[in-house]
Amino acid sequence: MNETTKIYRVTFHNQGKIYEIYAKTVHQSGLFGFIEIEQIVFGEKTSVVVDPSEENLKSEFADVSRTYIPMHSVVRIDEVEKMGQSKITKADGGSGSVTPFPILTPNHESGKT
Repeated sequence: MNETTKIYRVTFHNQGKIYEIYAKTVHQSGLFGFIEIEQIVFGEKTSVVVDPSEENLKSEFADVSRTYIPMHSVVRIDEVEKMGQSKITKADGGSGSVTPFPILTPNHESGKT
């Protein structure tokens, strides 16, 4: 892939949802603590089926030339060979298979109530 065709997939949290967008330019912002995203791109309409999630993203970013995402909201940034479909999904809070390790305090006696 040459320098002019770089595409970045940016995944970030926003208001309880996970956004996945594609952009040609991503870099650290001059605003402390933000990632700057420019030239947001969307897939071409090649089929009759329209994804409402991507349509929502298109309308949300319609007049945006540059957006700033807080660093703590960014899940990941990937340089990809081929652009996929932009989407918004609901963030599943705590649906993973990780179980918190129980923490015993000095006042806690094991097995007694």
